[in-house]
Amino acid sequence: MSDRPAFTLTIDQNKYLSLDGREVHAILTVSSTGGVTTQAVPAEAAEVIIVDTSGSMSGAKIREARQAAATAVQTLRDGVHFAVVSGTGSAKVVYPSGSTPSLVQANPATRAEAAKAVERLLSYGGTAMGEWLKLAGHLLSTRPHAIKHALLMTDGQNNERADVFDSVLSAWSGTFVCDCLGIGADWQPAELRKVAEAMLGTFDYVRDQGDLPEYFRRLTQASMNKTMADLSLRVWVPQAARLMFVKQVDPVLLDLTGKRADVNPLTGDYPTGSWGPEERKYHICVEVPPGQVGQEIRAGWVKLVHPDTQDVLASGNVLAQWTDDLALSTQINGNVAHYTGQAELHDLIQDGLSAKAMGDIETATARLAKARDLAGASGREDTAKLLDRVVEVDPATGTARLRKNVDKEDTLELDTGSVRTSRLRREGI
Repeated sequence: MSDRPAFTLTIDQNKYLSLDGREVHAILTVSSTGGVTTQAVPAEAAEVIIVDTSGSMSGAKIREARQAAATAVQTLRDGVHFAVVSGTGSAKVVYPSGSTPSLVQANPATRAEAAKAVERLLSYGGTAMGEWLKLAGHLLSTRPHAIKHALLMTDGQNNERADVFDSVLSAWSGTFVCDCLGIGADWQPAELRKVAEAMLGTFDYVRDQGDLPEYFRRLTQASMNKTMADLSLRVWVPQAARLMFVKQVDPVLLDLTGKRADVNPLTGDYPTGSWGPEERKYHICVEVPPGQVGQEIRAGWVKLVHPDTQDVLASGNVLAQWTDDLALSTQINGNVAHYTGQAELHDLIQDGLSAKAMGDIETATARLAKARDLAGASGREDTAKLLDRVVEVDPATGTARLRKNVDKEDTLELDTGSVRTSRLRREGI
């Protein structure tokens, strides 16, 4: 039996460029199958559950947080090394107990003990997310060969100085994956977005606190399904070409461009985190020098690699060919067009919400109205409904205006949801 998943990499693009064409766009679909049910021994895993227990987490919030943390603990499979961290103006391991912070292996006894420790969580103090992540990083680094994951939940705004917070994210970026959840109406999406981008994780908004345990269960289960850690996209481009960007575009938007680790002057590794049975899509853009009619080049060579072992798990070529046939050079690949539109939708929403927060009503209205049109055209009915709660468009005149007294929770849901993308509908390909 295989002890790791099988990977495939397929590339969607239109390779034909006009004589003055310079940019080559491609969507890379990376699929992983197997590895969970076929494994004789599950992959080594380490998990840290971080619960915001600051003063704002009083009443129902702390009760729901306790239940959610207990649910996450019960979802851990036997053998996983784990800890539960209480986050205030500092960070403290509440389980396992001991003078030295550590992880413990999950089994029926330790899960029961952890659940009891979680029941004693109280709300007090401030919010210092950098300290929480730093402690999680130190705990997870004690299992260097494990698939390392943290789950962070908060209801508040970070009290640390921005430079302190950023230095923690920079120091621990790429060392473990962290998924984040915001609850209530007082947290800042930009802060959790920073964490998710640095730690290659997700961030989401739990509008109904009663749903928090299910979110914890789902994210913990997804972590338990991971079978390979720390894979990278290795991208080579020819001399005189320039790699413009590498972005994950499905299931969520994540810009990997700034995370490059040079392999050599023409090749760089871009981290993708841990993998289980799943599919993700990436968008790359390569700027190439001009060519002659009929000339074909390899504009990029993409490999999915394990950086430690240098094993190549899948690979594919991005091609470019110059043509004077206008019909060929003007064809737009369906996947490229779709995910370019999804990224534009995200940018429009972010620009619109930022302008609204700064009181620039004209810009906010224009950006959010355009986002509403694009969401409807691309089949994003969920996003279109959220935009309808923020901006209204007169169907007769096309005039748009921001709604008054918008529910803050609607804005938070729109903000966090903008990073999620939809798949290209089959009939649209």
